[in-house]
Amino acid sequence: MKKFLKRISERHSKLGKKRKKKQRWRKPTGRDNKMREKRKGYPSVVSIGYKKSKKDNEKMKKINQIKVENINDLEKVKKGEMVILGRVGKKKKYDILKKAKEKKIEIYHINIDALIKKFEKDKTRKSESKSKKKFSEKSKEVKDKKDKELEKKEEKKELKDKEEKKEKKEKKELKDKEEKNESK
Repeated sequence: MKKFLKRISERHSKLGKKRKKKQRWRKPTGRDNKMREKRKGYPSVVSIGYKKSKKDNEKMKKINQIKVENINDLEKVKKGEMVILGRVGKKKKYDILKKAKEKKIEIYHINIDALIKKFEKDKTRKSESKSKKKFSEKSKEVKDKKDKELEKKEEKKELKDKEEKKEKKEKKELKDKEEKNESK
């Protein structure tokens, strides 16, 4: 079935580019609109002739359709029933698809194997990014420890330098006193 979308929907995100919820049909109006004029090379406009064939519609009516929104609904499915996946999140969808694959249940308009692979790929990416974050946090901790150790060493050096200066001063003072005593 042909998907009819608003004019310039492939250009802008707000009109539905890579955003299915935003994709909708609006009749093109406007004086110079090429879509309204049905020019060659522009998206097609809703008109007579795009309807589904009657055979497909009859098949859909004959088969009992069940909307699945959780795993319990999937367990109620019997042979010869069409399963339609409801609006569920990614985690639930993944669980439902796994269960359907185990029970060998087909879901309408969904390639189960491909979707499961995609979900698993996304999971591995997330886990890798988390491990990178953890690694970066650990490296920060190690850097902080090294910085603290360096600061302590510098403080010790400063203390030693101060003590050496004091000792040198005291020695100088003693020498000066001795020289004065000798000169008298």
